[in-house]
Amino acid sequence: MNTVDAKRVLETALICAQQPVPLRELRVLFRDALGSDTIKLLLQDIQLEWSQRGVELVQVASGWRFQSRPEMREYLDRLHPEKPPRYSRATMETLAIIAYRQPVTRGDIEDIRGVTVNSLIIKQLEDRGWVEVIGHRETVGRPSLFATTRQFLDDMGLQSLDQLPVLDDPSGSANALQAMAAVAQGVTEPDAAFADAANDSQGEAIASLADGTLFENAGMDLRKDDTNTDTRDGIEGTT
Repeated sequence: MNTVDAKRVLETALICAQQPVPLRELRVLFRDALGSDTIKLLLQDIQLEWSQRGVELVQVASGWRFQSRPEMREYLDRLHPEKPPRYSRATMETLAIIAYRQPVTRGDIEDIRGVTVNSLIIKQLEDRGWVEVIGHRETVGRPSLFATTRQFLDDMGLQSLDQLPVLDDPSGSANALQAMAAVAQGVTEPDAAFADAANDSQGEAIASLADGTLFENAGMDLRKDDTNTDTRDGIEGTT
């Protein structure tokens, strides 16, 4: 099979796929006649060929997928005007802490945030497929240890946790937690958001993870205020 035909097969498979396709499955398309390195080169060629189009080929944690470019969202939203899920700032803070400090217990999160973590926040993140229990800490009560999932990486447009902005002090601080509560300021390409955050201060880096700018890529939205936030447990009231 020549290069042109091989790329046509890859494009067709990826466009028709409902989920990211890992490299091992792409090899099946060719009955392993093409090695992983060859397929990677073909995928990179496809990326270049699609670089000026409204759809791009990207690699995420679970594999490769085609997705619309961020600048197309304004137009695509006109076809599907329904609002995305809305999450409280407390939920965003909790997710950011898990992402940077994993594995963590609820007690760890509460120590950092300074308030009790409502069980509904954890359940919300679990239902979304972004966090999961990966074990238990060997201490009194054997509390559950939470970590982010591959789905979290896929939705954030990341291949691995290594692509999160590097923090000088991963434990976080009061200023960092305030920054995580920043509200959405528009839609930004995930790669660009993380690249910018990598050069920011600690609080600003965490904010890139927790604010709506990044999470809107995953079909999320943040409330513009937290006037209904219960400071005792950190969960936002329903509206």
